[in-house]
Amino acid sequence: MTLTQPPTPQEAFEMLLAGNQRFITGTVEHPNQDAARRSEIAPAQAPFAVLFGCSDSRLAAEIIFDRGLGDLFVVRNAGHVVGPETLGSIEYGISVLGCPLVVVLGHDACGAVAAARAAVSDGTTVRGYVRDVVERVTPSVLAARAAGRVEDADFIAEHVRHTVNLLMERSRALAHAVEAGGAAVVGLSYQLADGAVHLVTARGVEMAADAVA
Repeated sequence: MTLTQPPTPQEAFEMLLAGNQRFITGTVEHPNQDAARRSEIAPAQAPFAVLFGCSDSRLAAEIIFDRGLGDLFVVRNAGHVVGPETLGSIEYGISVLGCPLVVVLGHDACGAVAAARAAVSDGTTVRGYVRDVVERVTPSVLAARAAGRVEDADFIAEHVRHTVNLLMERSRALAHAVEAGGAAVVGLSYQLADGAVHLVTARGVEMAADAVA
C-alpha cells in the first residue's frame, strides 16, 4: 500500500492492527516488499509508525504486523528500556519523519523482565551491561508487585505502561505532538504462541481493549 498522505494516528493504529490480524490468520499480503517499493522509497522515507520494542528475535515488527519497506521506523533493545539514544531515535521518527504513531511493544516470556523479577525476588544478579538493562526494568517489577499483580502477563503489561509513561514524561517533543493531536502512543503486548497483540495502554487514540486481538 502506497500512502499518498500521512495517516492520522487512529488510521495508523488501525493499519497495524489489520496487519496483525492478517498475520494471526495466515492471510498475509506482504505489502511494500517488491522492487517497485524499493525504488520508490530510495530517495526518502515516510514511515507511518515508530515501533519501539524488545530485541527478542521472535518479535520482528514488519512480520507480525504484515508490513514492508519504509512502513515502520523500528527502534529495539533488550527489554525496551528507555535511554537517551532511544528517546533521540523516537523523537527523530516523530519530529523529522513525521510519524503519527509510536508503539511500545512488549511480549510474554521476556528475558529482561524475568531477570528483573529474579533480581527482586532472590537477589540474582547479572554481569556487564546486562545489569543496566535489568535495573531499568526493575521499577516495573516493583510496581506490579506493590499492586498485588503476580502473573507473567501482569509484569509484562506493567513494564509496557511504565515505558509509555517514561516516553511521555521525558520527551517534550512527543508529549507536545500527542497533546496537539498530531501523534499518539500505544502500548501493546505480543503473545508469542498465537501472534496476537493486546492493547495495554493508549494516549491519543480511542480503542477498546476488546477490539484488539
